[in-house]
Amino acid sequence: MEKITLKVEKRTLTGSKVKQLRRQRVIPANVFGKGVESLSIQVPSVDLNKAFKEAGETSLVWLKVTSEDIDRPTLIKNIHYNPVTGDKLHVDFHQVNLKEKVLANVPVEITGESEMVNSNLATISQSLYEIEVEALPTDIPENITFDISILKEIGDQLKVSDAKVSKEVEIKTDSEQVVISLQEPQKEEEPLVTEEEVSEDATGAEAPVEAEATETEKSTEGETPQQ
Repeated sequence: MEKITLKVEKRTLTGSKVKQLRRQRVIPANVFGKGVESLSIQVPSVDLNKAFKEAGETSLVWLKVTSEDIDRPTLIKNIHYNPVTGDKLHVDFHQVNLKEKVLANVPVEITGESEMVNSNLATISQSLYEIEVEALPTDIPENITFDISILKEIGDQLKVSDAKVSKEVEIKTDSEQVVISLQEPQKEEEPLVTEEEVSEDATGAEAPVEAEATETEKSTEGETPQQ
């Protein structure tokens, strides 16, 4: 992967004043790390979105801070979103030491195909979407893949222990935790009949009888009983 560089500026606006930045499509952010003095920065949302799309939370993003000569190696952490619009409100960048291991959550990726699923005889149930690992920043994998083609019967599972990673990566998540399993497909429930529908059906069945009785009564009106 090519080096991902993100140009940022030091930020002077804090607290509620950061709303001014967001209105200008600029995202407030912070840089933190072991032995690193916390730094308030700001970054154009367009540039941040592009960097995050390429790096996610597992690849290095080199921050080029205005007025600094050396780029900072960081990992994107703790993105806060607007619950209504989904826009990014704030981002933390974890500045790392390239020679020291760090913890990271790596996304799970499903590969392959299951004959049971393709035949509608089973469904895939995913219980875990990220796996915590420890590694040097440059050794963190972009994702950890699980091949579902080896799942043959209902109840078959893939656990964290089935994950395949390089020897430089140590998995910290419980090895017995289930990641993916084959489950029986859910049966479609028959629609419930409401009282209103029952009432309408009953009314529909009785209506012809009442009509027939009315016609009979009409046909006898005016007739003189035979002596």
